[in-house]
Amino acid sequence: MKKVAYPYVLWMVIFILVPLFLVVYFAFTTGDSRNYDTFRFSLDNFRRFLSPIYLEVMTRSLLLSVISTLICFLLGYPIAYIIASKRSAKTRNNMILLFVIPMWMNFLLRTYAWLTILGKNGIINSFLNFLGFESLELLYNNGSVILGMVYNFLPFMVLPIYSVLVKMDGKLIEAAEDLGASKGTIFRRVIFPLSLPGVMTGFTMVFTPAVSTFIISNLLGGNKTTLIGNVIEQQFIYTGDWHFGSTMSIILMGIILLVMAISNKSGGDLEGGRGALW
Repeated sequence: MKKVAYPYVLWMVIFILVPLFLVVYFAFTTGDSRNYDTFRFSLDNFRRFLSPIYLEVMTRSLLLSVISTLICFLLGYPIAYIIASKRSAKTRNNMILLFVIPMWMNFLLRTYAWLTILGKNGIINSFLNFLGFESLELLYNNGSVILGMVYNFLPFMVLPIYSVLVKMDGKLIEAAEDLGASKGTIFRRVIFPLSLPGVMTGFTMVFTPAVSTFIISNLLGGNKTTLIGNVIEQQFIYTGDWHFGSTMSIILMGIILLVMAISNKSGGDLEGGRGALW
């Protein structure tokens, strides 16, 4: 190993491997989190997680994450396609820049902004009241949480798809046109299949932060929408049960790793099957 790599290895050991080891250690033990002498090996935390209340929270987290990921795909693919279809590289770069600029703002501030938009006295309800309509309950429900996820994570879907589309060989499209294929057929048989690796990457990049988020659900969901990230936060910060919090973190990590493995496997199969398109 080259000496220049030692600082990076040390960094990984201190800030990745050691914290991960501690999480695993706490997950498989029980006792007073402040007194290591009381720790003992146990699977009670995993059995506790199987209770209906925690399974319901996990199911809700997965459902909202999948819904927000699908919405990001339905919105993000056309956006990426439109940007990638521009002939001028300067135009493409400017459009990507405009799309990414909101990400330069603090994540918490971006989420807080929706409180002023969706609140009872927010912009939308103020406009409805001006028109003579009653205020709507736009905050503190599953819909507002999904909206916050889509707004914050949409760029994570657009950028991978755009990076694949913009690198696509234009000769393939020209060959399809020469063979008499319509625009719809070209998109269905050529463009979309070739862009699937970017789509799979986008799915992973959106689903991963969505399923583990707790700030969005705290601000936009209130006490009515509790996700697994909120429960983990409560166990570490308020309840002080680091063992159960670590157990839920391990389970959530396993789900995320499984999704990433499926995505990587699907992406590899798609890359290997490109030649079968022609």
